[in-house]
Amino acid sequence: MPASERCLLIVWWSVTGGSRALAQAACQAAQDSGECRVRMLAAPRTQSSDLLEADGYLFVMPEMLGSMAGQMKDLFDRSYYDLLGAIDGRPYALLVCAGSDGTGAVRQLERIVTGWRLRRVADARIVCTHAQTPDAIAAPKVIEPQDLQAAAETGKALAMGLAMGVW
Repeated sequence: MPASERCLLIVWWSVTGGSRALAQAACQAAQDSGECRVRMLAAPRTQSSDLLEADGYLFVMPEMLGSMAGQMKDLFDRSYYDLLGAIDGRPYALLVCAGSDGTGAVRQLERIVTGWRLRRVADARIVCTHAQTPDAIAAPKVIEPQDLQAAAETGKALAMGLAMGVW
């Protein structure tokens, strides 16, 4: 398959804007690389067919109450069995926006994609906003430039790896 026909799917969900900003940075860098087709879809709009049509994935989500946000979990609940055995070996990476930890969301996603037999091609990146009070947790998030740059590098690396046939 020609590199230009390969597709990176960025599936995201955000409540206070942090995860959306990370997804947008990754998407822009992947598109700017010109290496492959890039699609960015919010989790509630993503269907099994979208995942099936993609060659690789970047999942971007907030951690809420120690686990992945409900809208992301809903996506996996809706599509898990449809895709079981159909997307084995495809590459993925994960970005998590968290108030303090993020490891619960990482652990939960890794258990799901293990069943799909996806291949992790980068360590999960957790962006910590240090939001600890009710007001800080609910407030719109502003992501630091170095974290946006790291998200962009992840998006670009996934696009380049798909185009080069690395994964």
